[in-house]
Parts: sequence; C-alpha cells; structure tokens
Amino acid sequence: MGKGRLEAFSDGVLAIIITIMVLELRTPHEATLAALQPLVPVLLSYALSYVFVGIYWNNHHHLLAASRHVDGKILWANLHLLFWLSLVPFTTRWMGESRFAPLPVATYGVVLLLAALAYSLLTRCLIARHGDDSTLAAAIGVDRKGWFSIMLYVAGIAVAFFYPRIAGALYCIVALIWLTPDPRIERRLRASEKTE
Repeated sequence: MGKGRLEAFSDGVLAIIITIMVLELRTPHEATLAALQPLVPVLLSYALSYVFVGIYWNNHHHLLAASRHVDGKILWANLHLLFWLSLVPFTTRWMGESRFAPLPVATYGVVLLLAALAYSLLTRCLIARHGDDSTLAAAIGVDRKGWFSIMLYVAGIAVAFFYPRIAGALYCIVALIWLTPDPRIERRLRASEKTE
C-alpha cells in the first residue's frame, strides 16, 4: 500500500504534539523580566523538546522519502513511535516545572530512549519491506549514529538521579548529533535520482 496516509497522519500527530507543548507554556502575570525568571526551566525544556520533535519530523520525512511502500507492520511500528513522542509534552512540562528534578529528568530520558528505539524499529521494518539492497538499507547501514544516541540516553537516565544537569547536557548532545537531516539518506536519494 502507499505511504501517503502514513505521512499525513504522522505529520498531523507531530503538529499536535508541538501545539500541546506550546499551549502548556503559561504567561507571567507581570510585564517584567523578573516575572520571566521562574519560567526559564520551563522554556528551556520546551526548547529542547521542540528541537527533538523537529528532529523526528525531519528524519521521519527523509526515512519515508527513501521508502516506496508500507505494510501493516510498518503502520504499527509508526504508531509505536508516535505513542512515545506523544508523551514528550507531559515529560517536558514535568521536567520544566520541577526545575529539572532527578525523577522528571530521568523520565524525560526514558521517553526519549523509547522513542529512539521505536524509530530504530520503524527503520528496520521499512528496510525489511524494501530489501537489504534498497536505497534505505544502503543509506542506514549499521546506524552507528542511532546506537550512539541510545547509549547517551541510557547514560543520561542513569546520571539523572545524581546529576540531572549532566543528564540534560547528554540529551542536548543527542539533539546536536541529529540536528542536521540524516545526510546518508539524502546522499542516497540524490544518487538514485541521477540514475533514473
């Protein structure tokens, strides 16, 4: 079956996730810079989560651009990814409002870890559908970037209970790693366009 509905549904869910996150931000009652100071942790956690959701949207787009068809397994794998991403607004707010307390920071990391594992599962399902000789399989390869990110999430979760700010820094490193769209897929797509 075609991938159009999967792309449209995923785009809609990700747009709703970002909308929920921004609606969770509360404006201060006073019109002073001092009134913004207590909101700094909330704004920082929002900014980080916005970047993460944007990264997933961007890389999800590239993943599907390298795919031609979907099947039932892919639909369920995609829903699995969207489930974990749908928890990002909750953990974002909890982390920000708790001023980066250990348990909320660790929980935020768990959600990011499970989203990363779900994205990896979606990737594997797409590769299985398209074959080991597909453009997507060639682009992904061993996926060192993905596995390194998962290791950083696990380290961040463990560290969060003792040093939540270091855990936050590890999560930021993962975001920086993925900030640019996956060049492996873009290179393969350009190469396949030239040969067609």
